[in-house]
Amino acid sequence: MCWKTLLLLLLCYDAQATVSHRWSRAVLFPAAHRPKRSSSMPLNPVLQSSLDDVELLYEFLLAELDISPDLKIAIKDEELASLRKAADFHIICNDVIPKHIPDIRRLSASLSSHPGILKKEDFERTALTLAYAAYRTALSQGHQKDIWAQSLLSLFQALRHDLMRSSGPRGSP
Repeated sequence: MCWKTLLLLLLCYDAQATVSHRWSRAVLFPAAHRPKRSSSMPLNPVLQSSLDDVELLYEFLLAELDISPDLKIAIKDEELASLRKAADFHIICNDVIPKHIPDIRRLSASLSSHPGILKKEDFERTALTLAYAAYRTALSQGHQKDIWAQSLLSLFQALRHDLMRSSGPRGSP
């Protein structure tokens, strides 16, 4: 997977695209709104609040990531891992984004019927889920590879669709 594509998706996301034309009660990432009692996870964590944060996220994704057998994601580079934003990255990757095929399919189905433009945090989490699916696709073999590839494709299509809506005429819903 070319990480430049992921960066392009993140950078093309327009700041005005964070406002949805219709309010939806459906939550795409319920774990972000239901932190575990034993966790110090903030409610609805977000990585990107500036262009510097986008560049830092790109560095995190380019750095070597370690995914343990229990699907916990960690940044191998100690200097990057020591940053404050790395803690948010760790929380989002390990506690918020889906990591199992049924959960990713559920997310894809929700994204395909999502009205309006994705909120900034939902776009960010979907892009991170896309990166995770790309990693799992690369590691899988046979039938599992096909399943992960289909999940990867549906996430990519959802992000592309969102970008097309956000870059369209401002008057359309």
